[in-house]
Amino acid sequence: MLEYTVSAKRLDDTGSEATAGEASIILDTGMAGRPDALNPAELLLASLAACMIKGAERVAPMIKFDLRGLEVSLHGQRQDSPPKMLAITYELIVDTSETDERIELLHKNIRKYGTISNTLDAALELSGTIRRKS
Repeated sequence: MLEYTVSAKRLDDTGSEATAGEASIILDTGMAGRPDALNPAELLLASLAACMIKGAERVAPMIKFDLRGLEVSLHGQRQDSPPKMLAITYELIVDTSETDERIELLHKNIRKYGTISNTLDAALELSGTIRRKS
């Protein structure tokens, strides 16, 4: 079983900093918002994107998939009261010469073995598509 530890601290009324090991990230935690940092909802979406890209990196060698590049676009729907995410949709854009069937196989494996995608799929509506980069 893997375990993860992250620490965060308030820097001032505009932001905070989260750290894990030697990595750190500035967080938009102020009420006015800040353009140079991700807010909590954006961090959730970024976490899902990272999970999907990392999943592709993990599975591509296993299925001998020619992965030249991968982009992820995400959209989250949040309700106000009570505040929560209701749904996330995504589009994976893969740069490859593989067949459409192999691209779908990659998508299936990304969804099946993703820690964040599996967690979110159990909590909200998570749906998306994969397509070849034009």
